[in-house]
Amino acid sequence: MIVLHHCTSARSFRPLWMLEELGAPYELRMLPFPPRVFAKPYLDINPLGTIPLLEDGDTRMTESAAMCEYLPVRCDPENRLGLHVRPDEPAFGAWLNYLHHGEATLTFPQTIVLRYARFETPERRLPQAAEDYAKWFLSRLRGIEAVLSHNEYLCAGRFTGADISVGYSLMLAQVIDLGPRLPPAVAAYWDRLQQRDGFKRAMAAQEAAAIAQGLSPKAAA
Repeated sequence: MIVLHHCTSARSFRPLWMLEELGAPYELRMLPFPPRVFAKPYLDINPLGTIPLLEDGDTRMTESAAMCEYLPVRCDPENRLGLHVRPDEPAFGAWLNYLHHGEATLTFPQTIVLRYARFETPERRLPQAAEDYAKWFLSRLRGIEAVLSHNEYLCAGRFTGADISVGYSLMLAQVIDLGPRLPPAVAAYWDRLQQRDGFKRAMAAQEAAAIAQGLSPKAAA
């Protein structure tokens, strides 16, 4: 059984969404955010104290974008659902690029916004830094705006893990009040992603698990 350690609407939403798209069995273990502060025993299984942690037998992973690459190969090796792109497909390179673009290029500046606009104590908050990194995030959407102006999804002519990786960054944009500033094609793409049954199931799963495990179903941000 795959076990996913998750905080509501954190980066761990990426593998949760992927698991729901795959229809794979899993156990969802909810944690308060940040777990390194509020769930000290978690450090015994993940010394980094970060979310997500995915356990699959002897496999342990802490990178959400890597999980979006691992899970469809692990759970759907024949790729019947088309959620990963094979090396012999022309879009293989684009798929890998957007898969990691979602985390390394888009989510990174958002974490600076979260820290200096939300998480730091009032006297340590830096509104100018938060706004500068918000603009950084928005400027990094230009590439996908160009692609999405002419395509429903990012690559391979279908929904893949790359869309989950980038889609999560758009979900986080809503949490930190950047949703109204998304460019038009990106905003329309985000609307489409939210209509997917897998996305809706993932949202419902985290809410139900949080309530069942005695945690708030709302995002910490």
